Amino acid sequence: MAAHGLAEDAFEIVVIKTSGDRIQDRPLSEVGGKGLFTKEIEEALLDGRIDLAVHSSKDMPTVLPDGLALTAFLPREDVRDAFLSPRARTLEDLPHGAVVGSSSLRRQAMIKRLRPDIEVVMYRGNLQTRLRKLAEGEVDATLLAAAGLRRLGLEGEITSLLDPDSFVPAVGQGAICIESRENDDATLKLISAIHDQETQIRLDAERAFLAVLDGSCRTPIGGLATIDGDTLHFKGIVLKPDGSEAHVTEETGPLASAVEIGKAAGAVLKGRMGPGFYEDAI
Repeated sequence: MAAHGLAEDAFEIVVIKTSGDRIQDRPLSEVGGKGLFTKEIEEALLDGRIDLAVHSSKDMPTVLPDGLALTAFLPREDVRDAFLSPRARTLEDLPHGAVVGSSSLRRQAMIKRLRPDIEVVMYRGNLQTRLRKLAEGEVDATLLAAAGLRRLGLEGEITSLLDPDSFVPAVGQGAICIESRENDDATLKLISAIHDQETQIRLDAERAFLAVLDGSCRTPIGGLATIDGDTLHFKGIVLKPDGSEAHVTEETGPLASAVEIGKAAGAVLKGRMGPGFYEDAI
């Protein structure tokens, strides 16, 4: 509306509840992974009920249905994971044997890597549900995306922020993307006014990295691209679910080579993992 000077009645917002929103009692890795947050929305795009879809980039599979594409990105928010706890200031400060709730295999594996003594339990539910469980003492701490908390005006719930260099975020964390039909020129023209090129370059590298590793909700993977002038720096990590083994790589190159940089990082880690690395994650 702001970019084009259009009135509110020029737009209709359609709320679509996805399978990922409805299934709250099981880990997503058991019931289909990332596609659970996109399936119903993409069906609405393909049959013309909606013209564009707004997603959290980290929910997006690396392969999209034919005819659909990620066609715009909003400026990226904070990429970091937030630590929330009434018992400690940081993850390192938690007492021995503390219980941490998380539904993310990446966060679970990285917590176990840093603090093998901590018990990590599955923790589903919307943001308000997770905050309530934390307040009621069901867990001693939890980790959530800082960007989501900020967008909902809940920044005050954050106890501390984790360093993205040692606690590598999920691919696409903090970035809102827009998905639309590839041949819908009217919508493409509309959303081009709010597209952030720097975010797209960073996400091109991160998603290329994830695609090489066949990343899903069943594989603990982190990846973050940053830009310094004309140079893109990428850091990627893959872990065993129990945190007992991790491989890290860093790649640097020109912005125009973002996809190639991501692919190269993925290939490096794929070569280091060796056969059977993912078996525990399936």
